[in-house]
Amino acid sequence: MSQRSKKEKLSFRERLAAFCPEREIFLRSGSRVKFIRITRRAQLCTAGALSAMLVGWGALTVTMVAGSAAVAHDRAALAEQGKAVASKASKVEHYRKSVEELTQDLEERQDFMDDLYRTHFGAEGGSLSDRVIGSPDAETKKNAQSDDTGAKIGVAPETAPLMKVDARQRRFALFLATAVERRADKAAAAIRSFGLNPDSLSRSAARAQGGPFVPWPGERKDMPKELARLTSALSRMEFLESSLIAIPSGKPTAAPMETSSYGYRRDPFNGRAAFHAGMDFPGRHGQPILAAAGGKVVYVGQRQGYGNVVEIQHGNGLMTRYAHLSGFSSRVGQAVARGDAIGRMGSTGRSTGTHLHFEVRLDGQPINPRRFLEARQDVLQVQQIAKARFAGIGNRG
Repeated sequence: MSQRSKKEKLSFRERLAAFCPEREIFLRSGSRVKFIRITRRAQLCTAGALSAMLVGWGALTVTMVAGSAAVAHDRAALAEQGKAVASKASKVEHYRKSVEELTQDLEERQDFMDDLYRTHFGAEGGSLSDRVIGSPDAETKKNAQSDDTGAKIGVAPETAPLMKVDARQRRFALFLATAVERRADKAAAAIRSFGLNPDSLSRSAARAQGGPFVPWPGERKDMPKELARLTSALSRMEFLESSLIAIPSGKPTAAPMETSSYGYRRDPFNGRAAFHAGMDFPGRHGQPILAAAGGKVVYVGQRQGYGNVVEIQHGNGLMTRYAHLSGFSSRVGQAVARGDAIGRMGSTGRSTGTHLHFEVRLDGQPINPRRFLEARQDVLQVQQIAKARFAGIGNRG
């Protein structure tokens, strides 16, 4: 061992001896004296034990702090998982509600279409649902894939049947709207054949409407365009066919010929040029006079030059006048159908003999009755079809 190492070793021992010198503690009890000697070794052992305890306590403290941090981390992770679960549950609930909403939309739309069909065409041959809901064709499947209703609930296997029903309903509504539009076009053409403008009739028709606003219940947005087109087409057909039925195309009497036509003529009393606003039909006294179309009796009485008169309002500004009557078979306010007896032929007023003076007026102005009494057979068929439909609806109602 070198001299320097010996000096350092002695120096360490000296410092340790100076730090932990041997100690003696004296205890006096009465006349007895005791002392306790605490050796350097005991002091060193005690110091070592205390140091070990301090180190252990520190390690325990660090372990506890680390454990607390881990617990906090686990709790945060559990909280995040709980939020994720809650979010998924919310999505599931939203999905379920969306499916329920779509199902309700489809059911309400189906009821709406059934009601429309029954109102305008009756319900013979089973319910409309049997013809709407069924095995979809290729076009329906194609529409179901591209239909925008899926955006409401997303593309999911569970919604595929509902999507097919939705596409099939829309396709049927479009098909029915096309058929209704064709039928309405036929009615419009028939009205034109009488020399009347269906658009003018529509503008002049009284459309009394009202009531509180109740939003469309079936859809959470606007009515689907297919249903909107269908309702518009049905409304147009309804108006045109009801207008067609109201056009006076029936003969007002059984007389086979006329004695005076519509237009300018020589007056039978003074021989001067005059305007004749109707057509004259000869016959026997008391012969029944018939309503040329359905409507409401608005006047029963006498008018200057006409004698005894019955006037019937048919709607859309159309009115028929039956003059020179010998008697009445109707009253004001009475609803009459085509062919109903409303009076009896006579020769009252400015008349030279027993006959019926028959007029047709539109918005108060006379028009030629001949075009109504000489309608083509195909036009009369369209009119009869419309009349039969309205009669069937009335019977079902």
